[in-house]
Amino acid sequence: MDILTLVERIGEAPAAALLGLLTGVIFGIAAQRSRFCLRAATVEFARGRMGDKVAVWLLTFSTAVVWVQGAQYLGLFRAEEARIMAIPGSWSGAVIGGLLFGVGMVLARGCSGRLLVLAATGNLRSVVSGLVFAVVAQMSLSGWLASTRDSLAALWVTSGGHNMDLLAALGLPPMSGLAFGIAVAALALVVAARNKIGAWRLIFASGVGFAVAVGWVSTYALSQVAFDPVPVESATFTGPSASTLMFFLDNTAILEFDVGLVPGVFVGSFLASWLAGEFRFQGFEDEANMRRALTGAAFMGFGGMLAGGCAIGNGVTGGSVFAGTAWLALLCMWIGAMVTDVLVDQRGVRQPA
Repeated sequence: MDILTLVERIGEAPAAALLGLLTGVIFGIAAQRSRFCLRAATVEFARGRMGDKVAVWLLTFSTAVVWVQGAQYLGLFRAEEARIMAIPGSWSGAVIGGLLFGVGMVLARGCSGRLLVLAATGNLRSVVSGLVFAVVAQMSLSGWLASTRDSLAALWVTSGGHNMDLLAALGLPPMSGLAFGIAVAALALVVAARNKIGAWRLIFASGVGFAVAVGWVSTYALSQVAFDPVPVESATFTGPSASTLMFFLDNTAILEFDVGLVPGVFVGSFLASWLAGEFRFQGFEDEANMRRALTGAAFMGFGGMLAGGCAIGNGVTGGSVFAGTAWLALLCMWIGAMVTDVLVDQRGVRQPA
């Protein structure tokens, strides 16, 4: 069934939600089986290791670039029409929000996407932290924290009324994005081989990147046949977490890609963990652990909304289309996470989970 037929049968809004659900299920299965986690990769790197977690992150990031740039080369997607590229970006938001998000994901022991995946495997700590993240994200979008976020984001914005295309800004040919992705994927495979990572884990790591491409291509296809404007977007969890929360709390909320994405990730992760025999309930170890996790979730909620996306939204989805502010936010997330690990966790030398 093509997109036009789907829209004719169920309507534009349900079609968008269904595409979000599909993207989310693929992402959830792949992320759960590959144990993809930016927080774990940054902690591993901060401790001077290029281990399996760094290899998985590099492979996910690089394959997302390859899938997305390949789709663009085939005419299945146009990056300039992506929402992250079509609107002004905030350099100040990327720096401040990225640093806060990096701090938060170390404190919470997982980025927002990872918390959602873990919540579906029975991790009650991630359930509570994810709810705090979603509430603070909504507060930062249209609640008490919105004015603060707007003020910080307005300090330094991109010029020209749109985000910066790094490839165009550097004067590189369009195919350079695909070549870059292939080069990083080769590096990831070298690191993976040194750490003796199994083939299935690598396939699922690539599957996370494939889910990002599915989101971009499917929403682009929908935008070409829909009567009303449809945002061209893909996997990210700051805005969608807030949107999903409001969908269940406010009966005036509408169906959209975001509302399908979050439940899709939950369903995919649950199925993957259940079939693998890995579903089990877990809680907070103690009060200090709970306080730390909830503080980190709040930092991520505000930081992610200020940065224009989470570790997935900026670090994989935005990075795959070479959005300037996404790459800066990703860099700042790495810096914030590594500094927090050095100052907070390495005193006790806790191993990354």
